[in-house]
Amino acid sequence: MATPKLTPLELKIMEVLWSRGPSSVRDVHERFPEAGRPAYTTIQTMLNRLEKKKAVRRAGKISWAFIFEAAVSRGAAQGRLVDEVLGAFGGSAQPLMAHLIQAGKLTLEEVQEAEALLRDLADRKKTERR
Repeated sequence: MATPKLTPLELKIMEVLWSRGPSSVRDVHERFPEAGRPAYTTIQTMLNRLEKKKAVRRAGKISWAFIFEAAVSRGAAQGRLVDEVLGAFGGSAQPLMAHLIQAGKLTLEEVQEAEALLRDLADRKKTERR
């Protein structure tokens, strides 16, 4: 199943579920900073929408409160976002990488980690061809 497209608010709700684990609407609501906190009913509506998108599922019920858990991993959601951003650059990572470097948001260590991942991927592909 494809990872659903998530809005910024949905991603914030998912972040609560990824970091805290299964949670009630109230638990999720209380994790938002008081300043600018969405209404309780907004969180409830968003969790129901996330359930329809199959991004969350009901993990149980405590008294009257449903407990929701993430059904999509953080990595899958991040991968979808990265793919969308790359699509805006015509599928090329080079302009994105250049921007991140020029903006000081990509460190030499991160570039070296990416190089190591690329080498590992190339090695695996060589092994698969044999």
